[in-house]
Amino acid sequence: MNEEILIPISLFLSIFGIVYLYFSTRNKERLALIEKGADASIFNIGKRSGSSWKVVVINVAFLLMGIGLGFFLAILIENYTGINDNAVYPALIFLMSGVGLYVGFTQTKKHVD
Repeated sequence: MNEEILIPISLFLSIFGIVYLYFSTRNKERLALIEKGADASIFNIGKRSGSSWKVVVINVAFLLMGIGLGFFLAILIENYTGINDNAVYPALIFLMSGVGLYVGFTQTKKHVD
């Protein structure tokens, strides 16, 4: 048997196993609570009504702006300082992506809560 095919198959099987265990144990826990007479509204605790897409959009927008700003600053540094090192691009991209994610997190906290 080809060894190359074993990696995707094992990856798929492990992801399937994790998802199956998650949903089956969640279902068993809910059935046990219902059998004991617990209120069904406890399953909806902590769920926001329709605002999860706003969090994703805000964070992805700031992440992409950070990546673009990282590229722009790397080009400026390379052209105007004479540094011709390949480490400038990934360093600034990762730095500005982190800044973008932090700004997205703070904006999400401000607008969603």
